[in-house]
Amino acid sequence: MSFIPRNPDYARRVQDSFARQGAMRHIGAEIVHLAPGEVDLALAWRSELAQQHGYFHGGVVGMLADSAGGYAAFSLMPEDASVLTVEYKMNLLAPADGARLVARGRVLKPGRTLVVSRVDVAVLREGQEHFCATLLQTLMTLAGRSDGPQG
Repeated sequence: MSFIPRNPDYARRVQDSFARQGAMRHIGAEIVHLAPGEVDLALAWRSELAQQHGYFHGGVVGMLADSAGGYAAFSLMPEDASVLTVEYKMNLLAPADGARLVARGRVLKPGRTLVVSRVDVAVLREGQEHFCATLLQTLMTLAGRSDGPQG
């Protein structure tokens, strides 16, 4: 789907907001694709992000997917708004066993107040992507609220 962002400076806003996310910085996530209604995040495997079998931990998969879908939604929001996840459902379909985790967030329905996004997650293993999770998410547009720290 192709969407027109309400803020022509959406890319800078998404990148600036992402840079302020301590959680994403802590796990080493990066933006690898950004377009109106689309954000892909990637993360290299490290033992600190793994569960007992050596796969990416499900919480890390959910964390990356939530942010990918959230930023896809944020890319379509007006300049004076912020974003907040209000609900998501994630299905873990296969172990996240690979060298790199990629979450591809795509807006399905950009409403004025609520936005619905879908995120597909894959791991890169031996040069090939393997689908491991999908997430459906609802996000709220926080009109008139800065995306920066609240004080």
